[in-house]
Amino acid sequence: MKKLYVGNLPWSVDDGELEALFSAMGTVHSARVISDRETGRSRGFGFVELDDDAARKAIEELNGKDFGGRQLRVNEAVDKRR
Repeated sequence: MKKLYVGNLPWSVDDGELEALFSAMGTVHSARVISDRETGRSRGFGFVELDDDAARKAIEELNGKDFGGRQLRVNEAVDKRR
C-alpha cells in the first residue's frame, strides 16, 4: 500500500470527493483532506492510500489533471521528520 500526496486541491473539496476522484484507480483505503486547526478550512492538500498498482496508475493519470479549475499535483508522500 502506498500513501499519495495530493496538492493544489480546490478549497471546497472534502474527504468524500477526494475518495471518489481516486476510486476510479482502485480501492481507496483512506482519503483525507487536511484542514487548518484554527479555522477548520481546507489547506488545499490531502493524502490518499491505495494499493501499489492503483497508486502508480493514479500518479500517471491524475498528476497535472484539471480538477475544479486547479491543476492537481499527485506524487508519493514522503514521511515528514519531526
